[in-house]
Amino acid sequence: MKETNSSHPKDFILLGFSDQPQLETVVLLVISVIYVLTLMGNTAIILVSYLNSKLHTPMYFFLSNLSFLDLCFTTSIVPQMLWNLKGPKKTITYTGCVIQLYVALGLGSTECVLLTVMAYDRFNAICRPLHYGVIMHPRLLRQLAAVAWISGFVESTVQTILVFQLPLCSHHRVDDFMCEEPALIKIACVNTTFLENELSIAIVLYVVIPLGLILVSYGCIVRSVLKIKSAEGRRKAFGTCGSHLIVVVLFFGTIISVYIQPKSKLTQNHSKFLTLFYTVVTPSLNPLIYTLRNKEVKGALKKLLVWDPS
Repeated sequence: MKETNSSHPKDFILLGFSDQPQLETVVLLVISVIYVLTLMGNTAIILVSYLNSKLHTPMYFFLSNLSFLDLCFTTSIVPQMLWNLKGPKKTITYTGCVIQLYVALGLGSTECVLLTVMAYDRFNAICRPLHYGVIMHPRLLRQLAAVAWISGFVESTVQTILVFQLPLCSHHRVDDFMCEEPALIKIACVNTTFLENELSIAIVLYVVIPLGLILVSYGCIVRSVLKIKSAEGRRKAFGTCGSHLIVVVLFFGTIISVYIQPKSKLTQNHSKFLTLFYTVVTPSLNPLIYTLRNKEVKGALKKLLVWDPS
């Protein structure tokens, strides 16, 4: 295979669903609707969490961070995707590809850590209720949020530098709808074993370990909830934690399918749809999941919509 010279390519071609042009119009319309819903839903969560004093709690502090993260995550991917879907030109500049990989990878890694932090918050709220206010003090909340954001972008910086140091094949055709690491590794014209091993380590640190910690936290939570004598108390506890657990399953489930076995027997189009799910669909579902299962958020949203200052 022919390699590039030392200069960077001017553009990358994002193949997306170009092999199935009949799908592109449908995908364009569906993603446009989902993106608008994502913007509206996550913005509403941020607003109600900020404007309603009853929601100035650790849970909604982290939920606001998650909503802001999802807004940035989808915006780093969807506008470029829609632009490519609407016409025959399906390119992204080299600089745009670097930025998209860096931002999307950083935000995705941050979300893995943030969901773990949210599980820790629920663990303290249910398993250590008498000490919850002391443990989850405002300074710790800021520190945990900072750890999530900083660690996510540290990992992204390392991965992005390593990926774009690879000599690339001359065609620069990325078989995906975005600049994602597995797709970029495939167009390298050198042995990528080292980078694949490094990616595996990153997956363990940012996917496997966080998911394990979340599952351990929820194991302790379930055990504590079952000890609650009040049926109403158990229902409320399961309702609050159930929302978070649904988000965890949707997000981590699709990431594992795409990243844990990037060379598996999954077809490339199947992999693309899974990527679409965690980059586009999941961020739009998060506000819906938390709103439908939470009376406090629904009440705050009603007040915001009717301009009720109370």
